[in-house]
Amino acid sequence: MTEPLAGAHMRAELNSQPDTWAQAEALRDTQALLPAAGARVAVVGCGTSWFMAQSYATLRERAGHGETDAFAASEAFVDRGYDAIVALTRSGTTTEVLELVERVKGKVRTIGVIGDPTSPLVSLVDDAALLPFADEQSVVQTRFATTALALFRASLGEDLTGAINDAAAVLAGTDDDALRDAEQYTFLGRGWAIGLAHEAALKMRESSQSWTESYPSMEYRHGPMAIAAPGRVVWQFGEAPTGLSTEVGRTGARFVQHPIDPMADLVRLHRVALDRAVVRGLDPDQPRNLSRSVILDA
Repeated sequence: MTEPLAGAHMRAELNSQPDTWAQAEALRDTQALLPAAGARVAVVGCGTSWFMAQSYATLRERAGHGETDAFAASEAFVDRGYDAIVALTRSGTTTEVLELVERVKGKVRTIGVIGDPTSPLVSLVDDAALLPFADEQSVVQTRFATTALALFRASLGEDLTGAINDAAAVLAGTDDDALRDAEQYTFLGRGWAIGLAHEAALKMRESSQSWTESYPSMEYRHGPMAIAAPGRVVWQFGEAPTGLSTEVGRTGARFVQHPIDPMADLVRLHRVALDRAVVRGLDPDQPRNLSRSVILDA
């Protein structure tokens, strides 16, 4: 029997993202479960889901839909008179999310955005927005995170046609080996793309055990730029601050920015992370020290 290729699940899942985004955009009834415009909302998650929560919170508030805060579930300040709490989790089994939802049950409306429709969170939340078609076998998340963000963006009235087309174009192309083989990576973003920068750094760490950092773009000059050097990459998601590419160039580091939707650029990073893992002899479907869900002992 032939052994599966390292990262086979991750590759199939990351390649499916244009299709899963289109499915999420079409789920109008599911989008209607999310908090209505004007509601004061907290969005919680762990790891990847926390970073997607950050992006959603920025998008929702800047779209004028109401005050929106994002928290790591373990550190959430939810006793602030929120109208609703959105809990984002692929597995629906993460201990910190379950404990938070149980703690606020009956006090504030909870909406779960969940990949596994059989998970215990489904019966705990007041409303469950289910994305089973985006659930994954790989431990390292790709499509669930971006599909949830696609759902959020569509719920705010965004047309995702451009993002979907950009992602499809990324997947039809190739990336150069120098980008894959850099010594170190720093990811930057502005606005809602800050969450994507943090997620990109996490993906590269999880997949390939690489040295990565992430910051809001304007914070990069305030210290982190000290590590920029030849053989290292500074990857900007979305629009860059004026002059930053020139400043990075002076350090000898490579400044990377693609004129595409930042969510599609994250798909490119997914592929770079996977390819980097494979050439290092690693399997991102089963990364070191990690599991699909963090379930803590009582």
